[in-house]
Amino acid sequence: MADDVTNLQASVRKPAPPPTAPSPDFEPDPVGYTALFSVLDRAMHANMARFTLGLSPRAMMSAYLDWLGGLAFSPGKQAQLVHKAQRKWLRLMTHAQMRLLHPEAAEECCIEPLPQDHRFHDPAWKETPFSLIYQSFLLTQQWWHNATTGANGVTPQSERAVEFAARQWLDVFSPSNFLCTNPVVLAKTMREGGQNLLSGAALFAEDVQALMAGRGPVGAEQFKVGEQVAITPGSVVYRNRLIELVQYAPTTDKVRREPVLIVPAWIMKYYVLDLSPGNSLVKYLVDRGHTVFMISWKNPEEDDRDLSMDDYRRLGPLAALDVIGKIAPNEKVHGVGYCIGGTLLAITAAAMARDEDERFKSLSFLATQVDFDEAGELMLFINEKEIAFLEDLMWEQGFLDSRQMAGAFQILRSNDLIWSRMVNEYLMGERAPMSDLSAWNADGTRMPAKMHSEYLEQLFLHNDLAEGRYVVDESAIALEDIRAPLFVVGTETDHVAPWRSVYKFHSLTEGELTFVLTNGGHNAGVVADPKDDWRKYRVATREPGARHRDPDQWLTQAVERRGSWWSEWLAWLDARSGELVAPPPMGAPGREILEDAPGTYVYQR
Repeated sequence: MADDVTNLQASVRKPAPPPTAPSPDFEPDPVGYTALFSVLDRAMHANMARFTLGLSPRAMMSAYLDWLGGLAFSPGKQAQLVHKAQRKWLRLMTHAQMRLLHPEAAEECCIEPLPQDHRFHDPAWKETPFSLIYQSFLLTQQWWHNATTGANGVTPQSERAVEFAARQWLDVFSPSNFLCTNPVVLAKTMREGGQNLLSGAALFAEDVQALMAGRGPVGAEQFKVGEQVAITPGSVVYRNRLIELVQYAPTTDKVRREPVLIVPAWIMKYYVLDLSPGNSLVKYLVDRGHTVFMISWKNPEEDDRDLSMDDYRRLGPLAALDVIGKIAPNEKVHGVGYCIGGTLLAITAAAMARDEDERFKSLSFLATQVDFDEAGELMLFINEKEIAFLEDLMWEQGFLDSRQMAGAFQILRSNDLIWSRMVNEYLMGERAPMSDLSAWNADGTRMPAKMHSEYLEQLFLHNDLAEGRYVVDESAIALEDIRAPLFVVGTETDHVAPWRSVYKFHSLTEGELTFVLTNGGHNAGVVADPKDDWRKYRVATREPGARHRDPDQWLTQAVERRGSWWSEWLAWLDARSGELVAPPPMGAPGREILEDAPGTYVYQR
């Protein structure tokens, strides 16, 4: 027994054998191999992104699998869809029978297009068989909307993405897009003996030629920067690696004491707010006694890949404020931001308010979002997979090209920007005249890789600014710290910054806020020429401490007025801009004026 115990103790104390060497199959890859494999992945993704307009196939595939899984495990939903298909088919057959038996009932439809759908408004669509063709299309579209929504367990983003993709795909096959099923095109073809199709073919060839040559759309050459647009007199008074600061020359003997600084979006050229003389917000302000400064952003190159959002803040609005402070010493400034430029202005103003920097007298935000939780259909493209896909594209290029961004924006309004245009030009043979706004819209810029990734991830994906997590100079900022009065403009049909999203300034700030809702879209609603008699807007002011109203309540209570919102804003600005004084000097004392407006950066391609 004792011997057994001794043997057991000896076996316990026996040292463990040395570990065996790991199998070669489990050896870690050398660093060089790992980097090589990563480069191969990123290069493949970058090349793929060029063919998909920067949209991630993996992100869409994930959404489809989520939807299909939800639908596959929802027998009740499947039965409902079968029932709806039967009912829609019965409605269409009943309508067809009624049209055969009672032709006088031709005006009655079994389904009407949505108010924003103008494809089938021509009376020719009421005639047989075209009424049955377009109504069967609309019933099919409606069924697919039911099929892609309401499935149990599908995430909201997946549902919205699949519904949106189904709608875009169906729009490709709309009967309005084809010669044989579009009565308006058929009638014109019969009248002109096919001449419209020949004209359309010539327009198509012209567009292809311009695309292959890398030129802008046909007609854009009529609006040359510095000749027809961006011609308000002024001077470039400051330049750094990211901006040129344009100071506009006064046209009145006296000007308002406090100057205006406009921070435009850098996703496009700055001159959207200085188009033709009759369509220029800058000229409108200058002619009415305001001293106006505007930032003109550089078009980034590959070497600018590491420019960050904070670089845009420091080299943009903050640098401009420092220069303005030397030209108009001791005067506060009225900040104006448009689109993403407004988001940057809000970040800058919140950081300044935190640091007790009170150089802003007021702030105006035009089609600007600071809360991206409901940022419209553009959010369909923003998730972790999409951002990773874009980062691989930008890793290779150093930037995101304007043509790669344009695809997503055009898809948002495919009926208006793609299919309607193709029908009018290539089937009807009618080229719409080019406008200054359309020419500007084709003059895109690039986005630095680092800045664009930060913008998408911190603002769109994580909504850090609205939720108090956005960090500037090592500490978070809060929009509620802003105490300057706000003038905020939303536009009714904005697909980029939906007005209800813009309205969220009310929830994130506490001071005086005047909100304007104007008709038009993201660009055409802001560029609101006062001579246009179709302009209208609603306006209401929230006083500090007032109770919150949701957007729908605001819509029913706001005052509707005819005309351009520019006049409303001018009166608001005049009331806060001090007395009339002699104009300040052009440029800072002791600093040379660099060149005449519009400067150099605006010409960069």
